[in-house]
Amino acid sequence: MPSKNTPPNQNPAAQSLQRLEEGNVKFVTDELSHHLQDTSRRAELENGQSPWAIILTCADSRVVPELIFDTGIGELFVVRVAGNVANTSTLASIEYAVHNLGVKLIIVLGHEGCGAVKAAMDGGDLGENLNHLLAHIKPAIEKPFKQGNGQVNEAVERNAINSAHQLLDRSEIIRNAEQLEIVPAIYRLATGKVEYLSSQSA
Repeated sequence: MPSKNTPPNQNPAAQSLQRLEEGNVKFVTDELSHHLQDTSRRAELENGQSPWAIILTCADSRVVPELIFDTGIGELFVVRVAGNVANTSTLASIEYAVHNLGVKLIIVLGHEGCGAVKAAMDGGDLGENLNHLLAHIKPAIEKPFKQGNGQVNEAVERNAINSAHQLLDRSEIIRNAEQLEIVPAIYRLATGKVEYLSSQSA
């Protein structure tokens, strides 16, 4: 259901993005509504789901999309993996939500101080499985960084943007979905604020 402040002619992705933005303001200001989290909501969803946004984010325990965006049960289709990478499993999960559930908005949500990004920057042999995962992050650390101490978070932003591009490049279902929008973003740990990124800046 669109926000009461949403213009009726906005496309579904824009409506969903506005709802996320409004929910994040409530999270940042400690005004969570705790809506759609009770027995009646569970009963409503017993026979199906209709989420209105997909969130591809990190497995980090500090990043909880349902709280960050002040949403209830069944509103977000959340896919979590260290480093919010677009690997085969996350792609397949997102394709399901796009094709079968008709979701029109994907947020690729990185976060400050991401351990997976740090590990990719540090390099070294971390074993077959982690090496395979970190290979998806390598493109975000190959170009020179700006001067200063924010290299990890600069890499986090690049990685979110790269993952957003990978969703399109590697999935015909996602690429051909009508009215679908993909938006990279970064979560600020201290403030709780989500900042949206330009997909052209990686």
